Amino acid sequence: MANIFFSYSHRDEDLRDELEIHLSALKRQGVIETWHDRRIGAGKNVDLEIDANLEAADIILLLVSSYFIASDYCYDLEMNRAIERHNAGDARVIPVILRPCDWQHTPFGNLRATPPDGKPVSKFADQNDAFLLVAKDIRRVVEEMSRGRSADKKNVRFDHAEQPKLVTKTRSSNLRIKREFSDIERSRFLSETLEYLANFFENSLMELESRASGIETEFRRIDSNRFTSAVYRGGKLISQCKIWLGTDHFSSGEIRYSSGSWNDNSWSESVSVEDDGYSLGLRPMGMQHVFRQGGTNSILTQEGAAELFWSMLIEQLQ
Repeated sequence: MANIFFSYSHRDEDLRDELEIHLSALKRQGVIETWHDRRIGAGKNVDLEIDANLEAADIILLLVSSYFIASDYCYDLEMNRAIERHNAGDARVIPVILRPCDWQHTPFGNLRATPPDGKPVSKFADQNDAFLLVAKDIRRVVEEMSRGRSADKKNVRFDHAEQPKLVTKTRSSNLRIKREFSDIERSRFLSETLEYLANFFENSLMELESRASGIETEFRRIDSNRFTSAVYRGGKLISQCKIWLGTDHFSSGEIRYSSGSWNDNSWSESVSVEDDGYSLGLRPMGMQHVFRQGGTNSILTQEGAAELFWSMLIEQLQ
């Protein structure tokens, strides 16, 4: 049985959960066991548990996104040790590209990533298709490693009296350091967010239409910077919106939402890039988010921004 270790940013936890579900067939066959830090029990030493499972892993999945690359823990600690074990032949590292990011220029950029050709999971119209490809790649690696172990057993005599002792490293878990984000990082994050929103709305509209009787939906990608969504009941328009990237003199860059006007100079909500010193997020600029969150105006993830805009579209049906 192969032990699989998930190295990921908690900002990508939803995609990690989906991937683990798609590995269920391998788990039920007794081919793999999976581990990630959410398996750590109460009272356990987090760093020691992560180190021990990283060292014991046969396959290390790097769940790659801009969040992963920005995480000091994921990148400097888990990823670097994973690459050391991979280069030593002690484990296999597989980059799983979750979201568009500049991963080709990282220490794992020369490894064959999955989905094939490094196409990010978030760019698939149906993410189930992406995770199926990832699961098939992992199955092939597990089968390859299994054949290699069978061959080794025929040629190697194990001396149980000479098992290496496990050396545990102790260190602080308080390793985060604030950083400054460049203008190009902010610009790329904004563009990635628009792509995320487009995929989110297109998939959500298709799912809504399949679930709700009498509901029809329409998604239109106008160009690389804008798209529209519409919901019909019995052929009658119930709700619609336009979402676009605004870079005019009113703003240095933000994503805007309008439900009643297709004029680029009129919108009811928008989000702009902001950071907390550790990672990039999205700050709602209007009052819609405040109303929906009971008076708070917190920084959102890409998923949070998508849910905010989606709630504005679907509220007419609820």
